[in-house]
Amino acid sequence: MAETALRDEFEYYLEHQGKLAAKYQGRYIVIKGHRLLGDYTTVDEAVRSTTRAHVPGTFLVQRCDADPESTKATFRSRVRFA
Repeated sequence: MAETALRDEFEYYLEHQGKLAAKYQGRYIVIKGHRLLGDYTTVDEAVRSTTRAHVPGTFLVQRCDADPESTKATFRSRVRFA
């Protein structure tokens, strides 16, 4: 279920990549429910801030980049919190 939701959020990012990159180039953005929740300097900052109000796995953290080649690789990770 979460993978499908994240795929949907990633497709939203791809559809709006140019517009988002014009404003957030090089930053890490958080998308949930086809809405931009925030933009951050680092992926750690994005995850820590967003997990205060949202469950991990229910939102997408994406480095924003205008280059279409930047989205060619897929990475999966597990986030641990101490």
